[in-house]
Amino acid sequence: GAQIMAREGAHVIAADISVANAEETAELIAEAGGSAESLVVDVTDDRALEAGITAIAARHGRIDILHNHAGAQVAGDLEQVAVEGFDKSWSLNVRAHFMASRFVMPIMKKAGKGVILNTSSSSGVLYDREMIAYTTTKHAVIAMTRQMAGDYAKFGIRVNALCPGWVDTPFNEPFIAQMGGRGAIEGYIAEKVPLGRWADVSEIAEPILFLIS
Repeated sequence: GAQIMAREGAHVIAADISVANAEETAELIAEAGGSAESLVVDVTDDRALEAGITAIAARHGRIDILHNHAGAQVAGDLEQVAVEGFDKSWSLNVRAHFMASRFVMPIMKKAGKGVILNTSSSSGVLYDREMIAYTTTKHAVIAMTRQMAGDYAKFGIRVNALCPGWVDTPFNEPFIAQMGGRGAIEGYIAEKVPLGRWADVSEIAEPILFLIS
């Protein structure tokens, strides 16, 4: 997503809790001739998140696009899921999106334009086997997105949700472990996904570009 935005001329701020990940994204963009910088931030830390967003707005004079993408997959059904895992899911998958949007909204309102894209999931419209924390938060993201979209359209600000299906990234490791390994997940995906396969990251980048453009 970050790379495809940069390819189209956006100056990208790659925000990540990991210094290595944030810098790697910025470097990949720079190597491809794009413009980017890294921002190391824990999005569940309100003060750090607000400080990061305020600094970006001060430095560049605007924030046109916010893509809320941080999330965690915590496995388990109602009885098995760790309560702290449910709380962590809520904090990262919903509340952090809410807070980042809250911090950028005055900047976008002043500009009279802006786009916020929240990453939900196919789990936000369907359900996932024994994944109550994840599914609950991803449904909440869709409700929050609809509410924000309705409330802020009059200010020229668009808010959308992206609902990817199974994308082959390390993000799925908790679910793969719960399912009993890679072989089991391959069978599950072959059965549950109409195309019968994982999506590639590049296939999600194009819809991101469409929704923010």
